[in-house]
Amino acid sequence: MDIRDLDRLDSLEARELVSTWAAVPRWVAAVLDGRPYGSVAELRARAAALAATWTDDEVTEALSHHPRIGDRPEGQTAAAAASRHEQSSSAGADDGTAQAIRAGNAAYEQRFDRVFLIRAAGRTAPEILAELDRRLGNDDTTERAEVADQLREIALLRLDRSFA
Repeated sequence: MDIRDLDRLDSLEARELVSTWAAVPRWVAAVLDGRPYGSVAELRARAAALAATWTDDEVTEALSHHPRIGDRPEGQTAAAAASRHEQSSSAGADDGTAQAIRAGNAAYEQRFDRVFLIRAAGRTAPEILAELDRRLGNDDTTERAEVADQLREIALLRLDRSFA
C-alpha cells in the first residue's frame, strides 16, 4: 500500500484499516481527519502524537480487541491476522515456557483485571515471559502506563507494516 492509497480510500474502508492499527475510535477519527498525508512519516508522526493522548478508558476498550499472549488469535479479521503475525516469533515456545506464560497470564489478569498486552513482534517467548514476570511487580499506575505504551507500539508497528 502507498500513502496515496490511504488518502483515496472511502471513509468506511479507511476507518476499517486504521481501526486494525488500534481500536480507539477517537484516535481513528483524528488520524483520518488528517488526510491527505504527504508521506508515511507525516502519517506516523500524527498517529504517534494522537496516540499519546489516549485515556485509560480508551486503552481498556482497545484491549478487548487483543487476544491473550500465547493464544492463537481466531477469526479472519485484519486485527486477528495482525495478532497472528505479531505473535509468530513467540509461537514456537517449548512446553515449559508456554505453560509459564499461561500461568503468568492468569496471575496478571487476577492482579490487574485486564489482559496482559505486549508488543510480541520481534520478541521470543522467553523474552515475553521475562517481561510478564517483571510487569507483575508493577503497581497499577505504572502498569497502566506500560499497557498504553505497548498499545502505541503495536499500533505504530501495524501502521508501518501497512505501508511496507
